[in-house]
Amino acid sequence: MLIAMHDVSIEMVSDPLSVRDGLRRALGARPFDRLAVADRSTAEIVLAEVLNNIVEHAYAAGPGPIRLWVGLEPGQLCIRIEDEGRPMPDHRLPTGQLPTPEDLAEGGFGWHLIRSLSSDLRYDRRGAVNCLCFRLPAEQSTG
Repeated sequence: MLIAMHDVSIEMVSDPLSVRDGLRRALGARPFDRLAVADRSTAEIVLAEVLNNIVEHAYAAGPGPIRLWVGLEPGQLCIRIEDEGRPMPDHRLPTGQLPTPEDLAEGGFGWHLIRSLSSDLRYDRRGAVNCLCFRLPAEQSTG
């Protein structure tokens, strides 16, 4: 998914504070600031899960850059996130299966949430760059 025209472009470093600030900046900018409450909440959940996964897994060995682009199309956000961390295992997205209670040492719902709340989810590794693209619902607030 190529985002030719983007409304949001944010760069951050893969540490929890920078990611929290990057997420805050994104959600405070257009088109997020004009979304209906439910779609804004969905975007916040999905983006937080994706960005935290990048910090915890792609950059487990140390910090690096994360780039976020968001474009608005009728009724949907087109999102692209890149990082230069470790690739996904087997260069594939996790299945997103719900974990069993005995497997829930910590977390485990992230990819299930991401897959459940987004559409057109795609992952690609180009050289040393991970690229994750997806779409989210984006109804404009009427109030």
